[in-house]
Order: sequence, then structure tokens, then C-alpha cells
Amino acid sequence: MDRQAVTIAIDGPVAAGKGTLARRLAARYGYAYLDTGSLYRAVGAKVLRQGGDPDDAAVAAGAARSLTDRDLAAPDLRSEAVGLAASKVAAIPEVRAALLDYQRRFAAQPPDGKPGAVLDGRDIGTVVCPAAPVKLFVTASDEIRARRRHRELLDRGENASFEQVLADLRRRDAQDSARNTAPLKPAPDAHLLDTSNLDIEAAVAAAVDIVAATLKP
Repeated sequence: MDRQAVTIAIDGPVAAGKGTLARRLAARYGYAYLDTGSLYRAVGAKVLRQGGDPDDAAVAAGAARSLTDRDLAAPDLRSEAVGLAASKVAAIPEVRAALLDYQRRFAAQPPDGKPGAVLDGRDIGTVVCPAAPVKLFVTASDEIRARRRHRELLDRGENASFEQVLADLRRRDAQDSARNTAPLKPAPDAHLLDTSNLDIEAAVAAAVDIVAATLKP
């Protein structure tokens, strides 16, 4: 009998460090990795490219149902405008329904026959994979997250002020936490990991300890 794939669910707000942490954990354990936020970013970017309104449920759902690999590889997915659009389309139930099956299949049947999957996003532990044996909720202070995001934007050559990045981050947090469908919140059984005062190596070490303690025979 085939062994059931292990799922590590990592949730948290923007720039908390969950993406880097998820990739490092996936590499450490030989698991597949899925940045579920990229799915919503791809939908938001597609709507914007089509001249549509990210708040329009019919338009956003149509974009979600017609996503292609090319959409997922678009070069503008990390822009601030796309991030805000992603937060808007993510609040639309039809969009979430269109992408939910894809995420669950990825977790249940990781590509390339890998023994597990690490998914990061906003509702992995609460909605997408509520039965995941390992759940992390990664967070950090607003200022620390804004500083990280600001540095990332500057490194990409984008002109952005720290104050604007902080305001956008707080606005997106409010949108993600207040939406009726799958709001951003930790699962009741999630392990909280505050990375405000941790570098990536320390954050990975803390996460590995949590995984080891949770999955121990």
C-alpha cells in the first residue's frame, strides 16, 4: 500500500518569511513546494492585463478557471499592484473554488512522486489542507515585514517608499483578515512562529524542530 504523502501547511501575512521558509523545508525533506499565493497573484495579474476589475467576481473567476503555465510564470507577479489585486480576487468565493482542487491535488499527489508537499499561503491550514499533520503560522511585526518587502522591491529596481510599502502591507493585511471567505488566521492547532528577530537560518531551525516534534514516531 502506498504511503500517504505528508503535508506541511504554512500560513501567514505578506513578507513574514513563509515563502523562503517553505522552500527551505521542501528542499530539506525532499518535498514538493507550492507557493499558493502565486496562483492568486496570477489571477490578479491576468485580470489587470485584461483591463478588468479585480473586485468583479465573474471576471476574476473566469481568469482563475483559465490559468495557464504561462500566467504562472508572468514576470509581473511580484509587483505591488498585482499583490493588491491578488488580495481582492482571493476574497471571491468563485476564485477560491476554482483554485482549491488544484491545491488539494498537489498536496495529496505531489509531483515527481515526492513523499510530501509544503504549501504556503493564507488558508492552507484552515481550508485547503485542514488535516495536514504539520501547520505553521509565520508572522512578524508590521515594520519588520515592511522593511523586508521594501528591500525586496528596491533590489528589483522598483521605486517605492518605505511609508507606502507599510501602508500597502497594512491594507492588504486588513483585506486578507476581514474577508468572509477563508480569512487569514492561524488554524487552532497551528504552531506560531514569529520571525521578527530571527534570520532565515534561525527560522528554519525553529521550523525543523516543530516538524520533528510533530512527526516523531
